[in-house]
This record gives sequence, structure tokens and C-alpha cells, in this order.
Amino acid sequence: MSHGSNKNSNCRRIDADDILPEYDFSHARPNKYASRYAAGSVVVVLDPDVAAAFPDPGQANDALRSLAGIISRHQSVRTAARRKPSRA
Repeated sequence: MSHGSNKNSNCRRIDADDILPEYDFSHARPNKYASRYAAGSVVVVLDPDVAAAFPDPGQANDALRSLAGIISRHQSVRTAARRKPSRA
């Protein structure tokens, strides 16, 4: 029984690190925001309804800084209230 030519004889084995031919990066551009991320920024994705409340990133940062201040003051008050006075 004769086997005809194998359909897959033209296909080479693809390693995990190989880029598949169907991926075309010829029109790719560098990420214009990459320098911001490399500078130590933390990216947080807001839900659309939350993001709609802030017209720009500066206002979102200001609001979060205010909230962080309130949280830290509240936590320090709670921590001080939990401490038991030491008896001598």
C-alpha cells in the first residue's frame, strides 16, 4: 500500500518562541506611553462609571490622594484606640 505525499511535509515544527506567519508586525509602532510606565507609574483600570467622574488623570489623582489621607488618619486613630495603656 503506497502512501501519497504527506500534506504536512512542507510544514516545519513551530517552537514556542517562534512567531507564527499569520502575525504581521510590519506596521507596528512603538508605544508612546512606555516611558511613563517605565518611570514608576502604576496603572489602575477604572470602571467606566468611575472614570466618567474624572475629566482628567490629575483630578483622579487628587481625589485618590484625599481619600488616602482620610484612610490613613482613620487607621491611626483606630490603632491608637486599640492600644491598652501600660501599667507600671
